[in-house]
Amino acid sequence: MKIVSNDSLVYEIVLHGFPNLQHFHVLFFAILFIIYLLIISGNVVILLVICRETALHSPMYFFIAVLSCLEIFHSAGTIPQMLVNLLDDEKKISLNGCLLQAYFLHACGATECYILTIMAYDRYLAICKPLRYSSIMTSGKSANLVVICIIGGMLSPVIETILISFLTFCGSNHIENLFCDFPPLISLACTNTRLYIMVEFTVSSFIILLTSAFIIFSYIRILSIILRIKSKDGRQKAFSTCGAHLIVVILYFGSIGFMYIRVTKSYSVDYDRAVGLTFVVFTPLANPIIYGLRNQEIKRFIYKHLLMK
Repeated sequence: MKIVSNDSLVYEIVLHGFPNLQHFHVLFFAILFIIYLLIISGNVVILLVICRETALHSPMYFFIAVLSCLEIFHSAGTIPQMLVNLLDDEKKISLNGCLLQAYFLHACGATECYILTIMAYDRYLAICKPLRYSSIMTSGKSANLVVICIIGGMLSPVIETILISFLTFCGSNHIENLFCDFPPLISLACTNTRLYIMVEFTVSSFIILLTSAFIIFSYIRILSIILRIKSKDGRQKAFSTCGAHLIVVILYFGSIGFMYIRVTKSYSVDYDRAVGLTFVVFTPLANPIIYGLRNQEIKRFIYKHLLMK
């Protein structure tokens, strides 16, 4: 992939980040580095607890473990480059590296949409069809669903990546963002990008709307069953099994919805940066916090395996 600017080939993209806050770049680096360590360590702890404790070897915790792995890879694809740019005056990334980062960001994002959808389906089976749950959601089927989600996530941004790689770029190579993404790359092109914008919008909207609609439908059915439970303790237990997943869904789909499902581009650059930080930084951090602090089983085994030692 090549960028043409003033009859010369350019192979680098400049990521501006927060140009108005350059004097605080060391502070931002320290905060982001601590958050990155918390993301990695928190998700690794959840993985270790689920792998070591046989009582947690169920489809629900298997999906949580997969989600933790995904958050580790998701954050590793963007945050290290952001940390480098905070201390680098030039804040450059190669063009191929920028396109690869954008692909990896969308692939992990699409995979997470699918995994969260499968988790909603798992909760639907557990609450609405408890007698058939063990026969429907077997370990083999759980593994197959995860493999399908990963393959689907890796294939989802392929069309966008191929199309953008054929674009001709000229003029500015500056992106007003903290990381590379498809929309900022498309905006740098000096050719007609209407088709590319439409393809990117259609693919992102299809994935987000389809998965979110399935999740909403699942929780409508779940809520209708929970409200029929006469026991207060039974209702609380049913709500507790879905609460953590629902919080992650709202945070994740809310951030990616504001980023990719919008026709207008009238939002400010600072708005895009804030939503981007939520999507790239705070959502991976929320996973271990929500599942670690709200899930009583995981909290008990963390205390048993880690704190007691």
